[in-house]
Amino acid sequence: MDVVVGRIAKAHGIRGELAVDVRTDSPQERFKVGSAVTTKLRDGSKRELTIAAAREHSGRLLVRFDEVLTRDVAETLRGALLVVDTADLPPIDDPDEFHDHELTGLRAELADGTVVGKVVEVVHSPAGELLELDVDGREVLVPFVLAIVPTVDVAGGRVVLDPPEGLLDED
Repeated sequence: MDVVVGRIAKAHGIRGELAVDVRTDSPQERFKVGSAVTTKLRDGSKRELTIAAAREHSGRLLVRFDEVLTRDVAETLRGALLVVDTADLPPIDDPDEFHDHELTGLRAELADGTVVGKVVEVVHSPAGELLELDVDGREVLVPFVLAIVPTVDVAGGRVVLDPPEGLLDED
């Protein structure tokens, strides 16, 4: 199974560098020189790329790949997802940390067992992680903090929520 570690936002400069929106808690590991990532283009095609360089810039990573040498080639990758195989991810020893793909699809319920939805995605924002939930067909973003998500039970297929009043309500 593939897990998304980034999304190519746009070409940067004239030498094929790309601005990447990071979607991993370990960018220094996922984007280290010599690492390989697979691009998933909008047309469904895939291509493996090798990281030649990566540096932080304005909240994104600027990444250069061995196989992308010009801006024209870089432009063809705009919007592509960067993925790695979940089998290539190292195990996590901390019981309070999770890979994003482990949370996707979990049932979201209240402490009394009332099911309110399911986890669609983990959103990494500058302010912290958010769980994107599907609640009756609506997208609801829930801060992924202990006060609001006190229990993550991957084996049981659920996250338990203690949301502040109004968080799950319709606008």
